[in-house]
Amino acid sequence: MLAPVSAPLIITLTLNAEAHAYYTGLRQQHFPPERNYLQAHVTLFHHLPGEQVAAVQQQLLGVAARTAPLLLQVTGVRFLGRGVAYTLENTALQQLHRQLQTAWSEWLLPQDRQPLRPHITVQNKVDPAQARALHEQLATDFAPSTVTGLGFTVWAYEGGPWRELFQVPFAGPVPA
Repeated sequence: MLAPVSAPLIITLTLNAEAHAYYTGLRQQHFPPERNYLQAHVTLFHHLPGEQVAAVQQQLLGVAARTAPLLLQVTGVRFLGRGVAYTLENTALQQLHRQLQTAWSEWLLPQDRQPLRPHITVQNKVDPAQARALHEQLATDFAPSTVTGLGFTVWAYEGGPWRELFQVPFAGPVPA
């Protein structure tokens, strides 16, 4: 059993190695270096109570055991105002998210009660003109693709870089 954690928990979707490397490279190119503490990620939940880490792990183990790796469609480039992200779509991921929202409803802050809009941020916290220019560049070159969600990664948010606590892989083979 995991000991409680004093920091809030963040839950992300674990990406396949190729996608992770590609989008991390884009973050390194376009994210302000002094703010780029993280590699590419898809945040599912932003703030769960660290003292509930064992219950969170148990819930994720149960969900992951019934879930095959997910093929997510990369459907576009989204302008965030002060940044840019790639949008993702997958119906099964939406269903998983709603299931976890229900299970953890008493712990959720307003941000985590919202419908999931999965994305991979490659730039944030820059001047809007800089973000708009990158959005136009990436949108011009955009071609739809896929990434694979392989499971969940749970992190402790300690004010800067996140500390990985554990991963929970999905069951079943990775889709071809």
